Amino acid sequence: MTAGQVLKGIEFSHPGGATPLLLDLYLPAGSYAGADQDSEAGGPGFPAVIHFHGGGWRTGERSSLGPTVDGFGLSPIEQLVEAGFVVASADYRPSAAATFPAQLLDAKAAVRWLRTNAAEYNVDPDRIYAWGDSAGGHLASLVGLTTGAVEKGTSQTDDRVAAVAAWYPPTDLTRMGEQARPDAVASADDPGSREALLIGAQPADAPDLAAAASPITYVREDAPPFLLVHGTADRFVPVAQSASLAEALQKAGAGVELLLIEGADHMWSLPDGSQAAARQATAATIDFFRRQAQKH
Repeated sequence: MTAGQVLKGIEFSHPGGATPLLLDLYLPAGSYAGADQDSEAGGPGFPAVIHFHGGGWRTGERSSLGPTVDGFGLSPIEQLVEAGFVVASADYRPSAAATFPAQLLDAKAAVRWLRTNAAEYNVDPDRIYAWGDSAGGHLASLVGLTTGAVEKGTSQTDDRVAAVAAWYPPTDLTRMGEQARPDAVASADDPGSREALLIGAQPADAPDLAAAASPITYVREDAPPFLLVHGTADRFVPVAQSASLAEALQKAGAGVELLLIEGADHMWSLPDGSQAAARQATAATIDFFRRQAQKH
């Protein structure tokens, strides 16, 4: 990446009893402090995307799209920066450190930090978007659908995002187990599943907790525009998770685009080992955010 700067390890939140949460900030040329110019997309400052990584809420690290996608060398974050977006990739507490809703509170804190510091990095506060893959897609979706919820002890800064893109996100923890493929690598109904660790109980035994942690619970007519991208052969997160959220958003009258990539497994793995699915998902995501940015 040559367009601008990368600022690594900026502290944006320090939840009580936890280690500080950090983010990496990727800046297009002209977007950093002191730059006084509009982005190519128009409007006051650059549009920005906050990225949340995957890893089953247990593992993973900021600025990663998972080992398979990272291994392709496509650098989707850098491609977004080259397209004229500021990108912030943020930490959140893993499930071993805290159960839900800690992860959502951390994701909202990242949005609030970026909005609070928008002027310093020449970001348009009205064009902040959320993006995530897998567990990060789950958090990005929740951020978009729970806008305006002010939690006790948090900043009053607006946590709104203007659009959401989610790659193979869990969206309905109450149905993930029943929707799992016969060849699933993991199921939400497995003892000690990722989903069980997230909410602190087996989803089937705690339907209220599972629903509270499910984006589909919060679907509303005034939801921000969504792009959901999922592989039809996903063995980790059933493709029905994206399809059902898309259907619910559409029925509510919200804007949603659903892209299903035939034969793709989690992290865009294809039987032939090619990068085709990852390239398609990346191009669709950049196109989606470009179109959103041009609306304002």
